[in-house]
Amino acid sequence: MENQLAKSTEERTFQYQDSLPSLPVPSLEESLKKYLESVKPFANQEEYKKTEEIVQKFQSGIGEKLHQKLLERAKGKRNWLEEWWLNVAYLDVRIPSQLNVNFAGPAAHFEHYWPPKEGTQLERGSITLWHNLNYWQLLRKEKVPVHKVGNTPLDMNQFRMLFSTCKVPGITRDSIMNYFRTESEGRSPNHIVVLCRGRAFVFDVIHEGCLVTPPELLRQLTYIHKKCHSEPDGPGIAALTSEERTRWAKAREYLIGLDPENLALLEKIQSSLLVYSMEHSSPHVTPEDYSEIIAAILIGDPTVRWGDKSYNLISFSNGVFGCNCDHAPFDAMIMVNISYYVDEKIFQNEGRWKGSEKVRDIPLPEELIFIVDEKVLNDINQAKAQYLREASDLQIAAYAFTSFGKKLTKNKMLHPDTFIQLALQLAYYRLHGHPGCCYETAMTRHFYHGRTETMRSCTVEAVRWCQSMQDPSVNLHERQQKMLQAFAKHNKMMKDCSAGKGFDRHLLGLLLIAKEEGLPVPELFTDPLFSKSGGGGNFVLSTSLVGYLRVQGVVVPMVHNGYGFFYHIRDDRFVVACSAWKSCPETDAEKLVQLTFCAFHDMIQLMNSTHL
Repeated sequence: MENQLAKSTEERTFQYQDSLPSLPVPSLEESLKKYLESVKPFANQEEYKKTEEIVQKFQSGIGEKLHQKLLERAKGKRNWLEEWWLNVAYLDVRIPSQLNVNFAGPAAHFEHYWPPKEGTQLERGSITLWHNLNYWQLLRKEKVPVHKVGNTPLDMNQFRMLFSTCKVPGITRDSIMNYFRTESEGRSPNHIVVLCRGRAFVFDVIHEGCLVTPPELLRQLTYIHKKCHSEPDGPGIAALTSEERTRWAKAREYLIGLDPENLALLEKIQSSLLVYSMEHSSPHVTPEDYSEIIAAILIGDPTVRWGDKSYNLISFSNGVFGCNCDHAPFDAMIMVNISYYVDEKIFQNEGRWKGSEKVRDIPLPEELIFIVDEKVLNDINQAKAQYLREASDLQIAAYAFTSFGKKLTKNKMLHPDTFIQLALQLAYYRLHGHPGCCYETAMTRHFYHGRTETMRSCTVEAVRWCQSMQDPSVNLHERQQKMLQAFAKHNKMMKDCSAGKGFDRHLLGLLLIAKEEGLPVPELFTDPLFSKSGGGGNFVLSTSLVGYLRVQGVVVPMVHNGYGFFYHIRDDRFVVACSAWKSCPETDAEKLVQLTFCAFHDMIQLMNSTHL
């Protein structure tokens, strides 16, 4: 990372933005062909035949007209999907987003120099905060290295949304406020907000032109911690951000109407670099078991995190850390990048601050005191009750599989991401007795402002292989062949999706054109197989590779009877985090993870088998 940063003086973080290619519109024929292929595992002959007819009718009729209109739209935009995706996937959604949309994950420091230890929260917090602020400065100076695949630069726009960004609730649609500016663009906010025991404090991180140091940050955090632990708790305004979106929008409007000063305080939080959360719990964590820490970060105290903030840096009483982020402004890879940077710095410095202990005379943190009345306090209590009720229904199972990792799968010429995806397919098939429609995130950052595409992992080939693994009459050679066919199919599809040749976002574009034109919803989208195969956000398996670094994260399932399944890959291990709802009788995150681990062994055995 250090070498990369040194080299990056020649290249600026955002310098290639203007030369990135526009997001392409795939061919209608290709998209519909791929769609038909994707519904096969979920249909009997009769259902498939009916869907095939619907697709043919769509292709030669309204589909072609909508496609032409989409091509027209794409001519005038470098990314025809961007605005639509932000609205449909995030800003129009009315369910509480803090629990249902945000992603969260632990910092990996506990694996090396910072194992859980009481009494370390403040000192460690000052160090991790300082490294985060250094990253902010690198970004402002455009010294964060440009991500590339080979020599091809990827879109870096999402990095603008990491700091000083916040979602603001609206009655029917939310909006995103972004206050970040690079040094060449002008002034950027330089204050952070600290939430502790229902209270909010603010202080600047630049003093007399220089970044405050860990000893200076420690003084600020200690002041806040002592004050909050010797005085009554605050009202916990932050809990309102965990509400259903329209209710929060109305509560916010009421709060502002109560006193105009409340708006100034809200804007202070919105524009802050990040929100630093002080939790008073001490979740258990080991390098093999992440379950409790991930649950605590995803569903901890709603009065000490601002659910709409792009970055909540969360600290626990036992010196363990994590982040909770609104998903609307950026995807998890951005957070993975800064998390890895901070973790590497902490590792390189053996978890210590090795600089000056001198503390300058900097102003103490200022408390943000909201004017509240009975109605606001009632809204807060209602928000907390609603949040805790929903949060208590979430099951998290997060463990490290340590028998082997990427090194062995690569040795067997098996792509490690595909390896995990197919193991999950087999685990789901064994647990539920049928295939599970699956969403895997594909990255489209090759294109201007590109974010993601849906990669449907439950292929015909994957299902055939799962069936062969459960059929004692199928020999090892045949099972291995079917597995390798499933690998090949998955790898090709992932390549297509990243190259802008997926079909889910294309179909979404066609549906949105129809809605904008006031046309009836085409039959393709009302056909039961559309949602049964995952369309319209109905995937029972919502999955993503978090990367190849020491960073893990999780999101809740997409549907009530589904799972969230997120993992990262290392040379010697796979770390998996799975979420499910306890109130759904047929899902069980613990069982799915254990069966996935069993499938890992079965797949390697299949490759090792001497009977082939």
